[in-house]
Amino acid sequence: MDDKTILNRISELVDEEHRLRGEAQAGESGTDDDARTQLRELEESLDQCWDLLRRRRAARQTHGDPDAQGTRPKPAVERYLQ
Repeated sequence: MDDKTILNRISELVDEEHRLRGEAQAGESGTDDDARTQLRELEESLDQCWDLLRRRRAARQTHGDPDAQGTRPKPAVERYLQ
C-alpha cells in the first residue's frame, strides 16, 4: 500500500466517523452500544493507518524501505496520542 492509498483510506474513515457521529447526535443511529462499537472500530482503523503512514515516512527519511512496513495489530497502535 502506498502513501496515497493510505491517505485516501484515512479520508474515507474520517468521513465515515463524521457521518456516524452526526447520526449519533441526531439520534438516528441504532443502539448506543452498536454506535459506540462502530466508532471504536473506526478509530482503531484510523490509528492503524496513521501509524503505517508515519512509519513509512520515517523509513523513507532514514533511507529504509517504506514498502517493508506493514500494518501493526490494533492493540499495538490504539489510543496513540496525536
